[in-house]
Amino acid sequence: MPDRVLRAMSRPTIDHRGPEFQAMTHRLLGEMKLVFRTEHPVLIYPSSATGAWEAAITNVLSPGDGVLAFNQGFFAEKWAEVAGRFGLNVQFKPWDSRRGLTADAVMEALHSERARNVKAILVVHNETSTGVTSDVAAIGNALRESSCPALLMVDTVSSLGATDFRHDEWEVDVTVTGSQKGLMLPPGLSFVALSPRALAASESSGLPNSYWSWRDHLEFNKNGFFPYTPATNLFFGLDEALSMLREEGLPDVLQRHTRLAGAARAAVSAWGLEGYPLEPAESSNALTAVMMPDGVDADEVRRIVLEQFDMSLGTGLGKLQGRIFRVGHLGHFNALSLMGTLAGVEMGLVSAGVPVNREGVSAAMEFLLNKSKAE
Repeated sequence: MPDRVLRAMSRPTIDHRGPEFQAMTHRLLGEMKLVFRTEHPVLIYPSSATGAWEAAITNVLSPGDGVLAFNQGFFAEKWAEVAGRFGLNVQFKPWDSRRGLTADAVMEALHSERARNVKAILVVHNETSTGVTSDVAAIGNALRESSCPALLMVDTVSSLGATDFRHDEWEVDVTVTGSQKGLMLPPGLSFVALSPRALAASESSGLPNSYWSWRDHLEFNKNGFFPYTPATNLFFGLDEALSMLREEGLPDVLQRHTRLAGAARAAVSAWGLEGYPLEPAESSNALTAVMMPDGVDADEVRRIVLEQFDMSLGTGLGKLQGRIFRVGHLGHFNALSLMGTLAGVEMGLVSAGVPVNREGVSAAMEFLLNKSKAE
């Protein structure tokens, strides 16, 4: 998180029914449309992104509706689990979590006999637990060409602001994200971008909701307010974070993330280790998941890095616990930040006795220098 954002959040809280807050609300809702690349409504909730999952489900679906999801990883599994708790008929398809979900797999599943009642498809754009990115553009295009009536719902928690995403152009119906990744904020805000099809579906939804009601939000947002007390100081931070994204320019922000991710992967390769994604083109721009050799506990490496170098690496989640660690390189992050991070990882690997080549930092540096010359 940038100091600018933290300082902005330290402002005295203002009246959330007053004109200053009203003007900020209109500004934030408009600028979030630019980040999602949509001309349609974006809603802001005081919640984690798990709440946005629930908002997406409860506003457009009815009991017994079919939901199609794939086992892309820990967070895809959890979103499908939320859907199941609402009495929906969840078809949770197996998938190789080391690969990005393909349009062919989605269409094949939709053509099965069980898929006739599918009203929504849940896709994670960038699976945070694996560092694998899926081609949402291809999935949206395939659905559009097939005239499939099912709504496409996409989780962009770790991709929005770090990876190219286009809500309208890719024909996504509901996009959800959280504040704590590419938007450079603490946890506590979630966002839902809507399409006209999603809004139409919400008119006949049979699932109960109150806190998550789109209708209530849209009615209050028209006048610059919210149906309940908003997270005012997080809004101050969001206002500043959006200013920073605007100053750098979203295309340059995305290019920066691509460059840093490439350098991180160069380091992993030079160490002689393997990234979790099987296809380089499907590797995340937000984080790099690193597999440990057989017999090496990734959490022991994480413990050593934390205790010796005061740096926290992401753990493996679910079935990947102990098998991988994750290096984040998103948000307010630059080349110097990455080089320090990779140096800490390399020292930790050596201290843990992992058989690696001590060339990762040098490889990342070379990658960045070559990229700088090319640009």
